[in-house]
Amino acid sequence: MAIIGLTGSIATGKSTVAKMFKAYDIPVIDADLIAREVVEPGETAFENIIKVFGEDLIDVNQQLNRKKLGQIVFSDKEKLEQLNQIVHPAIRERMIERKKELLEQGATTIVFDIPLLFEKNLTFLVEKTLVVYVDESIQLKRLMDRDQSSEEEALKRIQSQIPTKEKAKMADEVIDNSGTIDESRRQLEDILRKWNVI
Repeated sequence: MAIIGLTGSIATGKSTVAKMFKAYDIPVIDADLIAREVVEPGETAFENIIKVFGEDLIDVNQQLNRKKLGQIVFSDKEKLEQLNQIVHPAIRERMIERKKELLEQGATTIVFDIPLLFEKNLTFLVEKTLVVYVDESIQLKRLMDRDQSSEEEALKRIQSQIPTKEKAKMADEVIDNSGTIDESRRQLEDILRKWNVI
């Protein structure tokens, strides 16, 4: 059995690699998707965010206005930390529940797709770590293109995480995602063979 921690920084192509795991019938538990689930109305984390950050974060559909919340926390480290203290325990708990369900269903390899695997010291949740890496100039361009954000906004988001180069040094294995999708797929296949997963 292998629990693999998949990570990378924003706009490095981690989601692309996560899809590749699914092509091998390896289930992926996505921390970002779970992060959205736990802030749905009715969830404890949603109630706590509103308590701490105010009622004006509820949009016309009674959902959390994630963009507005992002603007508050990405320019204020203390507020980001407050948000993380509300959301991260809820995400962790839900991911562990999902892992348990998958193991009961007979899964032998499970991927935890966690953007902040190293930042939040969550490596204890996994057995092996895999970083998706691209050069910072590619990362910046991809993020600006993807989100139509200014260079300043994009840099702010990139700098709120550990640099991808540092993450690569901390990982058991690295996929360099600067080239084509096929090149990345071949790298993943080599790693999975090395780990006796396929």
